[in-house]
Amino acid sequence: MRQQVLATERAFAATMAARDHETFIGFLAADAVFVSGSRTLRGREQVATAWKRLYERPEAPFSWEPEVVEVQDSGRLALSTGPVRDPRGKLVARFTSIWRQEAPGIWRIIFDSGADACDCVPAPP
Repeated sequence: MRQQVLATERAFAATMAARDHETFIGFLAADAVFVSGSRTLRGREQVATAWKRLYERPEAPFSWEPEVVEVQDSGRLALSTGPVRDPRGKLVARFTSIWRQEAPGIWRIIFDSGADACDCVPAPP
């Protein structure tokens, strides 16, 4: 199952590179919650609307990739985390996402949060 979540996170990230907002929406659970600083987005529609602007320019404003993926023994929930990079490849943040298996092999993101990168917080090994 770890490989399924890893592949799902990579496909989710690929939507940004491909500038494919519609496919991005398909990865969102209906009850998804995205937290960014003091702002919280609740539900697929609110997340999709807020993120649409990030897909409108020809160049992606950032990219991300999973470094760590862990799946509960039940196979129902998973965590992915990794770096977020600006278009030049500079580390600017780290993301953490929680995924829920909604059907066999179908994972949707239920929680997402990012934290600005700084020298004070080491990356995971």
